[in-house]
Amino acid sequence: MTYPPELHRRRSLRLQGYDYAQAGAYFVTLCTRGRECLFGEIVGGEMRLNDAGRVVSGEWFKTAQIRENVLLNADELVVMPNHVHGILWIVDVGATRRVAPTQWEDD
Repeated sequence: MTYPPELHRRRSLRLQGYDYAQAGAYFVTLCTRGRECLFGEIVGGEMRLNDAGRVVSGEWFKTAQIRENVLLNADELVVMPNHVHGILWIVDVGATRRVAPTQWEDD
């Protein structure tokens, strides 16, 4: 399947010139395709995760287990029926080279 960029042109929300590899807190939102409710449901004002929602939560926290420069806090993740919000902390581990440049060239 080819990707037609003229149909899916999106404006970047990244701060131009900012090095996203540097230490700091990053607010992350992940949405399901088509905003389909895949992770559970809200019952009585509370989110009830289904199996897929529990997998999403578990995988989020595995990130910190396999990456020494990432910290995650349990109270900084919210799994909703069709999206996830989390804060990912990148800590300085003494890396000396820039690994995620954000310089964009116009097409």
